[in-house]
Amino acid sequence: MRRTPSTSPGARKRGVSRAVAGALTAAGALLVSALQSGPAAATGAAAPDRTGTGASAAAGFWTAERMREATPMDLMSAGTEAAVPRTGTGPDTAAPAVPRGTERTVRPTLPGGTPAAPAPKAFPQKGAAWTGGGAVTKTAGRVFFTYQGRTASCSGNAVTSANKSTVITAGHCVKMNGAWHGDWVFVPGYHDGQAPYGKWAASKTLATPQWTASENINYDVGAAVVAPVGGQRLTDVVGGQGLAFNTGYNKPMYAFGYPAAAPYDGSKLVYCSGNTIKDPLFSTDHGLSCTMTGGSSGGPWFTSFNEATGTGLQSSVNSFGYTFLPNTMFGPYFGDDAENLYDEAQSS
Repeated sequence: MRRTPSTSPGARKRGVSRAVAGALTAAGALLVSALQSGPAAATGAAAPDRTGTGASAAAGFWTAERMREATPMDLMSAGTEAAVPRTGTGPDTAAPAVPRGTERTVRPTLPGGTPAAPAPKAFPQKGAAWTGGGAVTKTAGRVFFTYQGRTASCSGNAVTSANKSTVITAGHCVKMNGAWHGDWVFVPGYHDGQAPYGKWAASKTLATPQWTASENINYDVGAAVVAPVGGQRLTDVVGGQGLAFNTGYNKPMYAFGYPAAAPYDGSKLVYCSGNTIKDPLFSTDHGLSCTMTGGSSGGPWFTSFNEATGTGLQSSVNSFGYTFLPNTMFGPYFGDDAENLYDEAQSS
């Protein structure tokens, strides 16, 4: 969505949407230090024109240095004139109702079974490095791509899927300002420039119809189908988290991502946890107290999260925040459209 520069410290925390001027930030919940780090941080490293390159070429492009230098997507378009969402397509002044379909859950596909969940030890949490281990340290990862000729980053998560090759992320992490991103790769378990489980290049990226057509923030959900690496498919290597659709609001949730804007640096997996709210303002999204910054966009939100195993049911992604409501992340409701996107991706 449109984010315009401002001279006031409070406004520099986050961008501004044309649909709700002065209120809605870009996805990924940009915080003060994120946009105060100067023009260099908001510019991104230049990338060559690689339109049409194959999966292996895209993976090879992302060296450790390029991954470390990639700018969070949420900062890449700060100050641009392109509007996402455009007037009339974003959150209305009265939050619309989300049509409720049939509740559906998809279980994680991980070896060893799932023991009973222990009493929460990391709940609530507004933002800290995840030290609990478990499956999430392999299924969650950073997303890298080129945007307007520069290198950029988001977060994503591997999920149970028929093709064993599906990654869920935010819509703006696959398409922004009318253009689909290039050189798109998913790096599960990323740590400080390292790709311990490989770099998985997208053979296809897609998003909900509402995001594809008009970049409507209520439907900021994207997906990628990644090509095999070394003859293996993604979830055979890292496993896949479960999913949940049409499960309602006000749930205990855990959010994960790789925030790369200060005070974070993108080198490690960070999480927030707490009881969510339904956005009382302009969107139909879930809200969660969280200090994650730019780069965390697209990271997974889980219900029924088991701290002992690091498994859960993905029910949203990091998406956006409001200028006047600091340290709160919002994520889209996983309803019928998110479910249809998942089914389309897993059948590809």
